[in-house]
This record gives sequence, structure tokens and C-alpha cells, in this order.
Amino acid sequence: MDGLNPKSSLSLRRSRGHRSIRVIIGLVMIVGIALGVRLFTRHGQPTANAASHAASGSVPVTAAIATREDVPEIINAIGNVQSIDSVSVLPRVTGVIQKIEFAPGQDVKQGQELFLIDPRPYQAALDQAEGQLAHDEGVLAEAQMDLQRYRKLASQKAINAQQAQDQVYVVQQDQGTIELDQANVETAQLNLDYCHITAPISGRAGMLQVDLGNLVGPSGQAGNSLSSTSGPPATTASGTTSSASPLVSIVQLQPIYVSFSVPQTVLHEIIKSQAKAPLDVSAFSQAGKPLAKGELTVINNQVSTTTGTATLQATFANADDLLWPGEYVAVQLTVGMHQNVVTVPASAVMVGPSGDYVYVIGARNKVKRVDIQQAGRRGGVSIISKGISAGQKVVSTGQYRLDNGTVVAIRQATSPRQPAQGAADVKSAAADQQQ
Repeated sequence: MDGLNPKSSLSLRRSRGHRSIRVIIGLVMIVGIALGVRLFTRHGQPTANAASHAASGSVPVTAAIATREDVPEIINAIGNVQSIDSVSVLPRVTGVIQKIEFAPGQDVKQGQELFLIDPRPYQAALDQAEGQLAHDEGVLAEAQMDLQRYRKLASQKAINAQQAQDQVYVVQQDQGTIELDQANVETAQLNLDYCHITAPISGRAGMLQVDLGNLVGPSGQAGNSLSSTSGPPATTASGTTSSASPLVSIVQLQPIYVSFSVPQTVLHEIIKSQAKAPLDVSAFSQAGKPLAKGELTVINNQVSTTTGTATLQATFANADDLLWPGEYVAVQLTVGMHQNVVTVPASAVMVGPSGDYVYVIGARNKVKRVDIQQAGRRGGVSIISKGISAGQKVVSTGQYRLDNGTVVAIRQATSPRQPAQGAADVKSAAADQQQ
């Protein structure tokens, strides 16, 4: 080995390097061929199936069977939830809030005490009015006794008759004073009662607009400290509107209204059906979730000349409080029922130059184009009034490759689904209404 030529040694090393490279290239080619065969075997079957369909001339389709069923006649609209009664609670006397006897967002009952305004000035005013009444009642009793004595003396000619008559007038004046005192007592008692602010209706209380210790009053003044006063302000028991800021608002949630509009073209049908029995109304969220069921209670007495629509109002018990005042909801008004009608999936109906049509699957899976008439469409189901009968099999998807006499390969045979009162119906109805 030591006697080898250096050039021969270098040539030997190069020969071994080239042999290693050829081995690596060969291994890479073998792995590539193996992967190609695997991919071919994986995807070759669908290709063979497609070729088989092409060779047989059949077109893969989905089929459905026309059935008879009852389908509700529904009018869809967008409604707005409205409280039947909404009240802003206002103070009717001026004073400092001593107590707040409820929590914001709480359900309150009619007559339940909500706030207490400092009653002490009004209690003092009532005591003063009652004292004045007691004093004037004593004055009246004395005048009445004098009148009896003067009449007796006048009948005996002991005094002038005019003096007895003058005493009659004194008694009348004292009686008027008593009536005035009684009115003052009633007013003072009423103002004292107004210190106890109660809920005028049953419902849900909103957010508080005042805090404990605020000075409130019918003038709308409110503050964080008590201003000095020499006595209770003059207030009246009248129900006139005040400029006072509301302390809290209360809205009635049970029952509740939903108002919505319908086209004038369906108004007569609604009026006719409503005359027989109150129509059912269902409310859904914008996502299609069922919220509540109610009845149509009000049909407005005129049609809007601007929009050509009539406003309707439905009443819901809202036992679960799912309807909230101000909320927009999807509304479904059930006007009537299509009895025992032929239905197919809406996807089975095609539109052509001469009208609607379907492909009916006959013997040997050959299809035939049949013209039909639709009586309506409800939530993915088409109502067929003419053209096909119950029990016939129609193509529901895959029609675009068909013609009369085409042989089809049925992938699935189903019946049309019953219209559901759910998200799909609400979204489908909204789309139909926009069209």
C-alpha cells in the first residue's frame, strides 16, 4: 500500500464517492415510485366509480317522496316588544329620601313602598292643622250656644231681634272656618301620605336615578345635602304633570305586547280569520330561537298611506320574561291551515320559461319533467296544488344535469320535512319577505 502512486489513491477515493451517490439516487427513486403507487390506489376507486356512472349513463341525484299533510298558513313579520304599562315614579312632595326599600331590577307589586321621604315636617303640619280645627270647633260651639240664648231672649222681647240675627251670621262664618280647617287637615294628611312613595303598577323596576339622602321634590330639584327650610312647602293634591325628575321607572312585563306590520294585501284575510277566533302568534329571536306564543288582540283601524301596511298587536303572557320592552323579534302569524295538501321539498321545484316544474322519477329510474303549480312555500316545503300527487318520487337535488328520459342513480329518498317553527323557518321567511 505504501508503494501506491498518490494519483492512483486519489482516483480510488473518487470512484467510491460516485458509487455512494448512485446508491442514494436509486433509493430516492424507489421511494418515489412507492408513494406514487399508493396515491394512485387511493384515488383510483372514485375515478373508477365516476367512470362506471358515465358508462352506465345514470346521474346521481337525491330524491324525495311527495306526501299529503297539513301545513299552516303563516305570515312573517318583524315586531317590536312594547310594555302594556310603563310608569316613571315622581315625588309629589319635597324632602330628603330617608329610605330606599327595593333593589334596582327587582319585581315590585302595586302598592309596595319604594321610597320614604322625611315625614317629620309634614307630620308637624298635620298636627298644626288638626289643632287649628279643634280650636275653631270650640269657637263654633260657643257661637251656636250664644245663638240659642239670643233667640230665646229675642222671643221674650228682652233683646233686639237684629242681635239674634247677627249671631246667625257669626255661626255661619264659624261653620265655614271649620270646613276650611277640615280641608287643611286633609291636605296635610295627603302630603304626609305622599312621603311614602309606592309602586303605582306591578312590574320590573329599572335603574335608580337618586341616592339615599338626596333632596327631591315636584320642582325637579335634587341635591346631596338638605337645604334649610322653615316648614313644608305648599303642595297640592292635584294630579297635574310635574317637572320633577323621575326617581325610578317601572315597566309591566306580564303580559306584554308585540306590535308588527303586515301588507294590506293580506289584511282582509286576517280580519276574516280573526272574526272566527283569535289568531295564534309566535315570537322568535333574531337567531330563530322560540321565545313565546300569544294571540292577536288588536288590528289597527287604518292602513298607512305611506307604507301600505297595517299595524297589528299581539298579547303574550310572557311567563318566562323572554320578551323585553324595546326588543325586536321575528313574528309568525298563523292565519289558517292548508288541509291535506301535497308537499315536496322546496329544493325539488325548478323554475323554467313556462313556469315551475319538477322531475318525477318513474320506472327504471327514468325522470320526466312535469309542470306544477305552487300554492305556497312554508319553511323549506312547497305546497303543490296541481301537477303531481302524493306518493310520487321527485328529484330534490341534482336536477341541473337532467332531461326527459335521463336515468338517475338515487342516493337518498326522503319525505319533505314538516314546516318547523324554528330558526330555519324564520330565516327562510325573512328572505321570502325581502323578495
